[in-house]
Amino acid sequence: MKRFKRHRDYGFFDQDIRLSRLTQLGDPLERLGREVDFEVFRELLTDGLHREPAGKGGRLPYDYVLMFKVLILQRYYNLSDDQVEFQINDRMSFMRFLGLTISDDVPDSRTVWNFRERITDLGLVDKCFERFLGELARLGLIVNEGRIVDASFVEVPRQRNSRDDNKTIKEGGIPESIAEHAPRRAQKDVEARWTKKNGVNYFGYKNHVKADSGSKLILRYVTTDASVHDSQALEALLDKSTDEGQPMHGDSAYVGKEQEQAIGKTGMKNHVHEKGYRNKPLDDAQKASNRTKSKTRARVEHIFGFMEMSMNGMYLHVIGKARVHAMNGLVNITYNMFRSIQLRAI
Repeated sequence: MKRFKRHRDYGFFDQDIRLSRLTQLGDPLERLGREVDFEVFRELLTDGLHREPAGKGGRLPYDYVLMFKVLILQRYYNLSDDQVEFQINDRMSFMRFLGLTISDDVPDSRTVWNFRERITDLGLVDKCFERFLGELARLGLIVNEGRIVDASFVEVPRQRNSRDDNKTIKEGGIPESIAEHAPRRAQKDVEARWTKKNGVNYFGYKNHVKADSGSKLILRYVTTDASVHDSQALEALLDKSTDEGQPMHGDSAYVGKEQEQAIGKTGMKNHVHEKGYRNKPLDDAQKASNRTKSKTRARVEHIFGFMEMSMNGMYLHVIGKARVHAMNGLVNITYNMFRSIQLRAI
């Protein structure tokens, strides 16, 4: 029978030995912390968040870059505030990524929530996304050989409302039964919407993205409720200053007069899939053209596949479009970080 060693006190080198073993096993956080320079966010976060203390005393705030890395941890593993607090305390890989030791204080769940609320209210997530995009451009990782657009559902907790309340919400109003009770109002998402795709019902929002077709890096994102058609976010995704002359790839959802005008106004080359209709099906040449276009357009599925599989899905426990938009931004930043590591390894 195999005997197990008795518990003993940790030696000086025990932690280093365990961390070295985690590296050998392929700890993704070790590589993320080593290859992504999180200091590029420091000035932006400090300028946006720093407040002079009202008086002497009081606990010093946690380092802003540390807290931002906690949010990246959350999105990569899709953890709640309570879960991320527990996991940081429990997992050596999390502590190493954050630069913490067993003797350091760990931010509690309330601190994490408050930090995320502040950067959401100040619009700092969008700025952090743009700041990291600038870093990716500086590293020469954006290929600029084309653009791909697509959208993915972002589900949130489903609401249980009366039929009349749902009707009022769908019309853009707030039911009296919710508006008159502040605690209930805080727990009700009146901006999320239902939709159905391929026979499946979804409740929540969409993360619309524009990606660089060569590198599969996300270049811009827009958040809408789930009922908004993918094509309606196209104009907001395109930018003449960066997209002019680029081939624009998308599935047949982006076919339409308004969409063609948006693509033309940006000066892009329209490579959107052609769409067949009941009395006007696609001919063989059009089908062949679509198959050729699909070789590029399908690359955007790799982005959402990484989010669904490696980042444990797109289900968010937050309420309201502003919070979901900030979460989408953090998801997209996290994806770009891991994608940049892959690109540099090629």
